[in-house]
Amino acid sequence: MSRSFPMTRRALVAGAMGAAVSAPMINRGAFAFVAAPARSYSRRAVDLVASSLVIDMLAPLKITLDENYVAHRLTDAEAEEFRRSGITGFHNAYGLGGPGVKQQALAYLAGWQGFAGRNSHVFTLVDGVADLDRAKADRKCAVIMGIQNAEHFETVEDVALFRRLGLRCAQLTYNTQNMLGSGSTERVDGGVSDYGAAIIAEMEKQRMLIDVSHSGDRTTLDAIAVAKGPIAITHSNARALVDHPRVKTDEAIKALAAKGGVMGVTGVRMFVRTTDPTNVGHMADHIDHVAKLVGVDHVGIGSDADLHGYDDMPPQEYALLKGAYKDSYAFRDKIDIDGFDHPLKVFDLTEELIRRGYSNDNITAVLGGNFRRLLAQVWG
Repeated sequence: MSRSFPMTRRALVAGAMGAAVSAPMINRGAFAFVAAPARSYSRRAVDLVASSLVIDMLAPLKITLDENYVAHRLTDAEAEEFRRSGITGFHNAYGLGGPGVKQQALAYLAGWQGFAGRNSHVFTLVDGVADLDRAKADRKCAVIMGIQNAEHFETVEDVALFRRLGLRCAQLTYNTQNMLGSGSTERVDGGVSDYGAAIIAEMEKQRMLIDVSHSGDRTTLDAIAVAKGPIAITHSNARALVDHPRVKTDEAIKALAAKGGVMGVTGVRMFVRTTDPTNVGHMADHIDHVAKLVGVDHVGIGSDADLHGYDDMPPQEYALLKGAYKDSYAFRDKIDIDGFDHPLKVFDLTEELIRRGYSNDNITAVLGGNFRRLLAQVWG
Protein backbone atom coordinates (compact mmCIF):
# COMPACT_ATOMS: atom_id res chain seq x y z
CA MET A 1 0.00 0.00 0.00
CA SER A 2 1.02 3.62 0.51
CA ARG A 3 1.05 3.90 -3.27
CA SER A 4 2.39 7.05 -4.81
CA PHE A 5 2.07 7.67 -8.52
CA PRO A 6 4.53 9.67 -10.63
CA MET A 7 4.66 13.27 -9.44
CA THR A 8 2.28 14.74 -12.00
CA ARG A 9 -1.29 15.98 -11.67
CA ARG A 10 -2.46 12.40 -12.03
CA ALA A 11 0.02 11.31 -9.40
CA LEU A 12 -0.70 10.31 -5.85
CA VAL A 13 2.03 11.96 -3.80
CA ALA A 14 1.33 9.91 -0.76
CA GLY A 15 2.93 11.70 0.54
CA ALA A 16 7.38 11.10 20.09
CA MET A 17 7.84 10.37 22.47
CA GLY A 18 4.62 8.79 23.72
CA ALA A 19 5.32 9.59 27.35
CA ALA A 20 4.02 13.09 26.77
CA VAL A 21 0.48 11.85 27.22
CA SER A 22 -0.85 14.30 29.83
CA ALA A 23 -2.68 11.28 31.16
CA PRO A 24 -4.74 11.69 34.33
CA MET A 25 -5.19 8.42 36.18
CA ILE A 26 -8.69 7.02 36.20
CA ASN A 27 -10.22 3.78 37.49
CA ARG A 28 -7.98 0.76 38.16
CA GLY A 29 -4.78 2.26 36.85
CA ALA A 30 -6.17 3.08 33.40
CA PHE A 31 -5.10 6.29 31.71
CA ALA A 32 -7.15 8.50 29.42
CA PHE A 33 -5.58 10.85 26.91
CA VAL A 34 -6.60 14.49 27.01
CA ALA A 35 -6.77 14.54 23.20
CA ALA A 36 -8.84 11.33 23.13
CA PRO A 37 -10.96 11.16 26.29
CA ALA A 38 -12.99 8.23 24.92
CA ARG A 39 -9.89 6.01 24.91
CA SER A 40 -8.19 4.65 27.97
CA TYR A 41 -5.22 2.37 28.39
CA SER A 42 -3.71 0.42 31.24
CA ARG A 43 -0.82 1.89 33.15
CA ARG A 44 1.36 -0.98 31.94
CA ALA A 45 0.59 -0.20 28.29
CA VAL A 46 1.24 3.52 28.73
CA ASP A 47 4.51 2.86 30.57
CA LEU A 48 5.65 0.33 27.96
CA VAL A 49 5.08 2.71 25.06
CA ALA A 50 6.72 5.55 27.00
CA SER A 51 9.83 3.49 27.77
CA SER A 52 10.15 1.79 24.36
CA LEU A 53 11.74 3.13 21.21
CA VAL A 54 8.72 2.60 18.97
CA ILE A 55 9.62 2.29 15.28
CA ASP A 56 6.93 1.94 12.63
CA MET A 57 8.82 0.67 9.59
CA LEU A 58 6.18 1.81 7.13
CA ALA A 59 4.56 5.00 8.35
CA PRO A 60 4.01 7.72 5.74
CA LEU A 61 3.78 11.10 7.43
CA LYS A 62 0.72 11.88 5.30
CA ILE A 63 -1.11 10.05 2.52
CA THR A 64 -2.60 12.70 0.25
CA LEU A 65 -3.20 13.62 -3.37
CA ASP A 66 -2.16 17.21 -2.69
CA GLU A 67 1.31 17.54 -4.19
CA ASN A 68 1.72 20.83 -2.35
CA TYR A 69 1.31 19.19 1.05
CA VAL A 70 5.08 19.07 1.56
CA ALA A 71 4.94 22.87 2.01
CA HIS A 72 2.43 22.45 4.84
CA ARG A 73 3.17 23.66 8.36
CA LEU A 74 1.54 21.49 10.99
CA THR A 75 -1.17 22.99 13.13
CA ASP A 76 -0.75 22.71 16.88
CA ALA A 77 -3.35 19.92 16.89
CA GLU A 78 -1.53 17.99 14.16
CA ALA A 79 1.78 18.37 15.95
CA GLU A 80 0.22 17.07 19.15
CA GLU A 81 -1.12 13.99 17.37
CA PHE A 82 2.41 13.05 16.31
CA ARG A 83 3.82 13.67 19.79
CA ARG A 84 1.10 11.67 21.55
CA SER A 85 1.14 8.77 19.07
CA GLY A 86 3.88 7.01 21.03
CA ILE A 87 5.82 6.44 17.79
CA THR A 88 9.37 7.78 17.57
CA GLY A 89 10.59 6.29 14.27
CA PHE A 90 8.50 6.88 11.13
CA HIS A 91 9.73 5.11 7.99
CA ASN A 92 8.40 7.59 5.47
CA ALA A 93 8.37 5.52 2.26
CA TYR A 94 6.24 5.70 -0.87
CA GLY A 95 5.93 3.79 -4.13
CA LEU A 96 7.43 5.62 -7.09
CA GLY A 97 7.85 4.34 -10.62
CA GLY A 98 7.40 4.85 -14.33
CA PRO A 99 8.92 7.38 -16.75
CA GLY A 100 11.10 9.99 -15.09
CA VAL A 101 11.31 8.01 -11.86
CA LYS A 102 14.75 9.34 -10.94
CA GLN A 103 13.51 12.92 -11.03
CA GLN A 104 10.44 11.85 -9.08
CA ALA A 105 12.66 10.34 -6.42
CA LEU A 106 14.85 13.43 -6.19
CA ALA A 107 11.80 15.65 -5.84
CA TYR A 108 10.32 13.28 -3.27
CA LEU A 109 13.44 13.37 -1.09
CA ALA A 110 13.71 17.15 -1.33
CA GLY A 111 10.02 17.69 -0.64
CA TRP A 112 9.63 15.44 2.40
CA GLN A 113 12.95 16.35 3.98
CA GLY A 114 11.89 19.96 3.51
CA PHE A 115 8.61 19.13 5.23
CA ALA A 116 10.50 17.68 8.19
CA GLY A 117 12.73 20.75 8.38
CA ARG A 118 9.78 23.12 8.08
CA ASN A 119 8.23 21.32 11.05
CA SER A 120 11.45 20.84 13.01
CA HIS A 121 9.62 21.40 16.29
CA VAL A 122 8.09 17.95 15.69
CA PHE A 123 10.45 16.06 13.35
CA THR A 124 14.12 15.25 13.03
CA LEU A 125 15.76 13.43 10.12
CA VAL A 126 17.51 10.10 10.61
CA ASP A 127 21.06 9.49 9.46
CA GLY A 128 21.85 6.64 11.86
CA VAL A 129 20.40 4.87 14.89
CA ALA A 130 21.80 7.50 17.25
CA ASP A 131 19.28 9.90 15.73
CA LEU A 132 16.46 7.58 16.72
CA ASP A 133 17.75 7.43 20.28
CA ARG A 134 18.20 11.20 20.37
CA ALA A 135 14.70 11.78 19.04
CA LYS A 136 13.30 9.56 21.78
CA ALA A 137 15.17 11.53 24.45
CA ASP A 138 14.10 14.86 22.90
CA ARG A 139 10.46 13.77 22.51
CA LYS A 140 10.57 14.23 18.75
CA CYS A 141 9.51 12.08 15.79
CA ALA A 142 12.40 10.71 13.75
CA VAL A 143 11.88 10.45 9.99
CA ILE A 144 13.58 7.58 8.15
CA MET A 145 13.49 8.35 4.43
CA GLY A 146 12.67 5.39 2.20
CA ILE A 147 11.27 4.56 -1.24
CA GLN A 148 9.13 1.53 -2.01
CA ASN A 149 10.92 0.72 -5.24
CA ALA A 150 14.41 0.79 -6.73
CA GLU A 151 13.67 1.94 -10.27
CA HIS A 152 15.35 5.25 -9.45
CA PHE A 153 18.68 3.40 -9.26
CA GLU A 154 19.29 3.80 -12.99
CA THR A 155 22.95 2.96 -12.45
CA VAL A 156 24.79 1.20 -9.64
CA GLU A 157 26.40 4.53 -8.77
CA ASP A 158 22.96 6.00 -8.06
CA VAL A 159 22.81 4.03 -4.80
CA ALA A 160 25.62 6.14 -3.31
CA LEU A 161 24.06 9.32 -4.72
CA PHE A 162 20.71 8.67 -3.08
CA ARG A 163 22.28 7.69 0.21
CA ARG A 164 24.15 11.01 0.28
CA LEU A 165 20.82 12.73 -0.32
CA GLY A 166 19.21 11.03 2.68
CA LEU A 167 17.72 7.74 1.47
CA ARG A 168 18.18 5.06 4.12
CA CYS A 169 15.96 2.23 2.87
CA ALA A 170 14.76 1.07 -0.56
CA GLN A 171 12.44 -1.68 -1.66
CA LEU A 172 13.81 -3.73 -4.58
CA THR A 173 10.48 -3.80 -6.41
CA TYR A 174 6.98 -2.49 -5.98
CA ASN A 175 4.15 -4.77 -7.16
CA THR A 176 5.32 -4.97 -10.77
CA GLN A 177 8.40 -5.98 -12.72
CA ASN A 178 11.43 -3.71 -12.87
CA MET A 179 15.06 -4.17 -13.87
CA LEU A 180 15.92 -5.71 -10.50
CA GLY A 181 13.20 -8.31 -10.08
CA SER A 182 9.48 -9.09 -9.96
CA GLY A 183 6.72 -7.59 -7.87
CA SER A 184 4.13 -9.48 -5.88
CA THR A 185 1.29 -9.07 -8.39
CA GLU A 186 3.25 -9.94 -11.55
CA ARG A 187 1.94 -12.94 -13.50
CA VAL A 188 5.42 -14.50 -13.60
CA ASP A 189 8.15 -14.05 -11.00
CA GLY A 190 11.59 -14.29 -12.57
CA GLY A 191 13.52 -13.64 -9.38
CA VAL A 192 16.39 -11.21 -8.89
CA SER A 193 18.16 -10.19 -12.12
CA ASP A 194 21.91 -9.75 -12.56
CA TYR A 195 21.34 -6.00 -12.25
CA GLY A 196 19.29 -6.57 -9.10
CA ALA A 197 22.15 -8.57 -7.59
CA ALA A 198 24.54 -5.71 -8.37
CA ILE A 199 22.20 -3.22 -6.70
CA ILE A 200 21.87 -5.46 -3.63
CA ALA A 201 25.67 -5.61 -3.34
CA GLU A 202 25.95 -1.84 -3.67
CA MET A 203 23.17 -1.18 -1.16
CA GLU A 204 25.01 -3.33 1.35
CA LYS A 205 28.27 -1.53 0.57
CA GLN A 206 26.58 1.87 1.04
CA ARG A 207 24.83 0.67 4.22
CA MET A 208 21.29 1.14 2.92
CA LEU A 209 18.55 -1.19 4.20
CA ILE A 210 17.17 -3.59 1.57
CA ASP A 211 13.41 -4.16 1.70
CA VAL A 212 11.40 -6.84 -0.15
CA SER A 213 7.90 -6.17 1.18
CA HIS A 214 6.25 -5.89 -2.26
CA SER A 215 8.51 -8.35 -4.07
CA GLY A 216 7.26 -11.62 -5.53
CA ASP A 217 7.90 -14.90 -3.77
CA ARG A 218 10.92 -15.96 -5.83
CA THR A 219 12.38 -12.45 -5.88
CA THR A 220 12.02 -12.28 -2.09
CA LEU A 221 13.88 -15.56 -1.58
CA ASP A 222 16.53 -14.64 -4.16
CA ALA A 223 17.19 -11.28 -2.51
CA ILE A 224 17.62 -12.88 0.91
CA ALA A 225 20.01 -15.44 -0.57
CA VAL A 226 22.01 -12.92 -2.61
CA ALA A 227 22.46 -10.47 0.27
CA LYS A 228 25.46 -11.14 2.48
CA GLY A 229 23.82 -9.67 5.57
CA PRO A 230 20.31 -9.17 6.96
CA ILE A 231 17.56 -7.42 5.04
CA ALA A 232 13.98 -6.45 5.94
CA ILE A 233 10.39 -7.09 5.11
CA THR A 234 9.24 -3.77 6.53
CA HIS A 235 5.49 -4.26 6.07
CA SER A 236 3.81 -7.55 5.25
CA ASN A 237 1.98 -10.44 6.90
CA ALA A 238 1.94 -14.23 6.95
CA ARG A 239 0.38 -16.20 4.08
CA ALA A 240 -0.21 -19.05 6.48
CA LEU A 241 -3.02 -16.90 7.91
CA VAL A 242 -4.30 -15.04 4.83
CA ASP A 243 -4.08 -15.99 1.15
CA HIS A 244 -2.91 -12.81 -0.56
CA PRO A 245 -0.05 -12.25 -3.06
CA ARG A 246 1.33 -9.33 -1.02
CA VAL A 247 2.06 -11.37 2.09
CA LYS A 248 4.93 -13.75 2.77
CA THR A 249 5.29 -17.51 2.88
CA ASP A 250 6.71 -19.30 5.90
CA GLU A 251 9.67 -20.23 3.71
CA ALA A 252 10.47 -16.57 3.14
CA ILE A 253 10.00 -15.64 6.81
CA LYS A 254 12.34 -18.44 7.89
CA ALA A 255 14.97 -17.44 5.33
CA LEU A 256 14.74 -13.80 6.41
CA ALA A 257 15.19 -14.67 10.09
CA ALA A 258 18.08 -17.05 9.37
CA LYS A 259 20.02 -14.08 8.01
CA GLY A 260 19.07 -11.89 11.00
CA GLY A 261 16.33 -9.93 9.28
CA VAL A 262 13.13 -8.50 10.74
CA MET A 263 9.57 -8.49 9.40
CA GLY A 264 7.13 -5.69 10.19
CA VAL A 265 3.48 -6.74 10.50
CA THR A 266 0.96 -4.47 8.81
CA GLY A 267 -2.57 -3.36 9.63
CA VAL A 268 -3.92 -3.23 6.05
CA ARG A 269 -7.23 -5.08 6.21
CA MET A 270 -6.93 -7.45 3.25
CA PHE A 271 -3.39 -8.40 4.31
CA VAL A 272 -4.69 -9.36 7.78
CA ARG A 273 -7.85 -11.41 7.16
CA THR A 274 -10.12 -12.29 4.25
CA THR A 275 -13.40 -11.70 6.08
CA ASP A 276 -14.83 -9.21 8.55
CA PRO A 277 -14.62 -8.42 11.36
CA THR A 278 -10.91 -7.64 11.02
CA ASN A 279 -9.40 -6.00 14.06
CA VAL A 280 -6.19 -5.39 15.98
CA GLY A 281 -6.45 -8.86 17.48
CA HIS A 282 -6.23 -10.42 14.04
CA MET A 283 -3.17 -8.28 13.33
CA ALA A 284 -1.62 -9.64 16.51
CA ASP A 285 -2.28 -13.16 15.19
CA HIS A 286 0.35 -12.43 12.53
CA ILE A 287 2.81 -11.23 15.17
CA ASP A 288 2.14 -14.45 17.07
CA HIS A 289 2.70 -16.52 13.95
CA VAL A 290 6.05 -14.94 13.10
CA ALA A 291 7.21 -15.07 16.73
CA LYS A 292 6.34 -18.78 17.01
CA LEU A 293 7.82 -19.59 13.61
CA VAL A 294 11.20 -17.84 13.91
CA GLY A 295 11.34 -16.16 17.32
CA VAL A 296 10.12 -12.87 18.71
CA ASP A 297 13.43 -11.19 17.81
CA HIS A 298 12.43 -11.16 14.14
CA VAL A 299 9.06 -9.38 14.21
CA GLY A 300 8.11 -5.72 14.45
CA ILE A 301 5.55 -3.21 13.19
CA GLY A 302 5.10 -1.77 9.71
CA SER A 303 1.59 -0.36 9.84
CA ASP A 304 1.55 0.83 6.19
CA ALA A 305 -0.59 3.86 7.00
CA ASP A 306 -0.34 7.37 8.35
CA LEU A 307 -1.67 8.24 11.79
CA HIS A 308 -5.29 8.38 10.63
CA GLY A 309 -5.20 5.53 8.13
CA TYR A 310 -6.62 5.24 4.63
CA ASP A 311 -10.33 5.28 5.41
CA ASP A 312 -10.21 8.93 6.48
CA MET A 313 -8.99 10.04 3.04
CA PRO A 314 -11.27 12.30 0.96
CA PRO A 315 -13.61 10.04 -1.07
CA GLN A 316 -12.17 11.01 -4.46
CA GLU A 317 -8.59 10.33 -3.34
CA TYR A 318 -9.67 7.07 -1.70
CA ALA A 319 -11.27 5.87 -4.94
CA LEU A 320 -8.20 6.82 -6.98
CA LEU A 321 -5.93 4.94 -4.61
CA LYS A 322 -8.02 1.76 -4.77
CA GLY A 323 -8.25 2.03 -8.54
CA ALA A 324 -4.47 2.00 -8.92
CA TYR A 325 -4.10 -1.67 -7.98
CA LYS A 326 -4.83 -4.95 -9.72
CA ASP A 327 -7.93 -6.94 -8.80
CA SER A 328 -5.70 -9.39 -6.94
CA TYR A 329 -5.36 -6.79 -4.17
CA ALA A 330 -8.96 -7.68 -3.24
CA PHE A 331 -9.96 -4.41 -1.57
CA ARG A 332 -12.99 -4.50 0.69
CA ASP A 333 -15.11 -1.56 1.83
CA LYS A 334 -12.47 -0.56 4.37
CA ILE A 335 -8.68 -0.65 4.18
CA ASP A 336 -7.83 -0.02 7.84
CA ILE A 337 -8.54 -2.58 10.56
CA ASP A 338 -10.72 -1.92 13.59
CA GLY A 339 -8.72 -0.71 16.57
CA PHE A 340 -5.66 0.22 14.50
CA ASP A 341 -7.07 3.17 12.60
CA HIS A 342 -6.32 6.20 14.77
CA PRO A 343 -3.29 8.16 16.07
CA LEU A 344 -3.06 6.13 19.32
CA LYS A 345 -3.11 2.74 17.56
CA VAL A 346 0.21 1.61 18.99
CA PHE A 347 -1.36 1.66 22.47
CA ASP A 348 -4.19 -0.62 21.27
CA LEU A 349 -1.66 -3.05 19.83
CA THR A 350 0.35 -2.95 23.05
CA GLU A 351 -2.77 -3.77 25.07
CA GLU A 352 -3.42 -6.73 22.76
CA LEU A 353 0.12 -8.06 23.25
CA ILE A 354 -0.31 -7.68 27.01
CA ARG A 355 -3.55 -9.68 26.84
CA ARG A 356 -1.69 -12.42 25.00
CA GLY A 357 0.89 -12.76 27.73
CA TYR A 358 3.90 -11.15 26.06
CA SER A 359 6.57 -10.05 28.53
CA ASN A 360 7.61 -6.40 28.77
CA ASP A 361 10.93 -7.20 27.08
CA ASN A 362 9.21 -8.97 24.21
CA ILE A 363 6.72 -6.15 23.72
CA THR A 364 9.55 -3.62 23.67
CA ALA A 365 11.32 -5.75 21.05
CA VAL A 366 8.22 -5.91 18.84
CA LEU A 367 7.46 -2.19 19.20
CA GLY A 368 10.86 -1.20 17.88
CA GLY A 369 13.77 -2.90 19.57
CA ASN A 370 14.12 -5.51 16.83
CA PHE A 371 14.15 -2.95 14.04
CA ARG A 372 16.59 -0.77 15.97
CA ARG A 373 18.97 -3.73 16.19
CA LEU A 374 18.65 -4.42 12.46
CA LEU A 375 19.14 -0.77 11.52
CA ALA A 376 22.22 -0.51 13.73
CA GLN A 377 23.71 -3.56 12.03
CA VAL A 378 22.93 -2.39 8.49
CA TRP A 379 23.71 1.31 8.88
CA GLY A 380 26.72 0.83 11.14
